[in-house]
Amino acid sequence: MPSPDEPLDVDALRNQFLNVVFDEYELTLDAARLADYAKSCGEVASKFTDPNDPDFQAPPTIASSFQPRTRYPEGFPTFKGLGMDAGKAVAPMKPMRAGIPITVRTHMHDIYTKSGRSGRMVFFVNRMEFSNADGDLLGTADTSIVIREKPQT
Repeated sequence: MPSPDEPLDVDALRNQFLNVVFDEYELTLDAARLADYAKSCGEVASKFTDPNDPDFQAPPTIASSFQPRTRYPEGFPTFKGLGMDAGKAVAPMKPMRAGIPITVRTHMHDIYTKSGRSGRMVFFVNRMEFSNADGDLLGTADTSIVIREKPQT
């Protein structure tokens, strides 16, 4: 791996780290906590706020509240530069329901660069995938981090 002072070799990082699961765990959602979360988000539909509703489920935004236990894969390089949150995108596909185990897997989904007024910026997109015991994909949540590389002197 290069020293922290060298620019990142984005192609090498993509080849080594993209689509390799580096964090996996199981969670089970609690009905009362889901209802509280939905209400705190301003949700009013009973299928999100009332655990007694026959179609009770997590609000689609719930995936934005989950975090991986590990931010980067093992062996991922350190680098100099200013790191910033570059956003989150949630894509619900099927309802997440209380009491049903959900498997959460995280992998690096994309690494790319953009040039800005202050120099090159490197974007890292970690994707969390949520699935049920049957392997059905319930949704994804992408977290983007941007590093503005320290200018070379």
